[in-house]
Amino acid sequence: MALTPPDVRSPGGESKRSYVRDMFTAIAPRYDLLNHVLSLNIDRRWRRRAVRRLGWEAVPTGIYLDLCSGTLDLAAELAHQDGFAGRVVGADFVVPMLELGMGKAEGLRGVGADALELPFADATFDGMTIGFGIRNLTDVDAGLAEMARVLTPGGRLVILEFATPTAWPVRPLYRFYFRRVLPQIGRFVSKHTSAYSYLPASVDDFPVPNELARKMGDAGFRDVGQESLSLGVAWLHWGTRQ
Repeated sequence: MALTPPDVRSPGGESKRSYVRDMFTAIAPRYDLLNHVLSLNIDRRWRRRAVRRLGWEAVPTGIYLDLCSGTLDLAAELAHQDGFAGRVVGADFVVPMLELGMGKAEGLRGVGADALELPFADATFDGMTIGFGIRNLTDVDAGLAEMARVLTPGGRLVILEFATPTAWPVRPLYRFYFRRVLPQIGRFVSKHTSAYSYLPASVDDFPVPNELARKMGDAGFRDVGQESLSLGVAWLHWGTRQ
């Protein structure tokens, strides 16, 4: 039976959590292919910029967490950096996604974990990334608080996430592609009836960049910054754990 996407604006979070887990489990085998095709391969460049913002060079032998790691593309990007000698843990509550990514870099560790209840002690990680995952959380504020909890003081969090461009004529063109073209391609390749309709809905519902920056400050991050990527299609957000 086809999964029914939740109303991402509804207050009830459990239906969204269950849907997201089941959806990503279903599309896992074609997830990487669709990421590259639907973004015209620009997603690789975005991940490289995210890793550069992390500032891992300050602690090259540290322990780093890639949260909502999926198939570990962002975790592998960090692990492959010249001079990086630390450990990278990829955490996601969709274990089949992690299993598909385990061969992407030597020494990657995958941990099945919910971003709202991380199985790690306080101040475990020297830095953290989360790519295209924070908008799937049922409670963004609780998720940011949990990220702050497991980071060491002075550790940096880097968030890579989609957004809706605001400039004319990029906005209407992007919205047409995102709402009309992308779901059709995603449905054809993934064979999933609703996953790539949920994607634009979840982006529309997610806080705008300035609002996310405020939430990061409220969660205990200082020196919060942001950068628009590809005309506002995606944004980088970063902050340092106080």
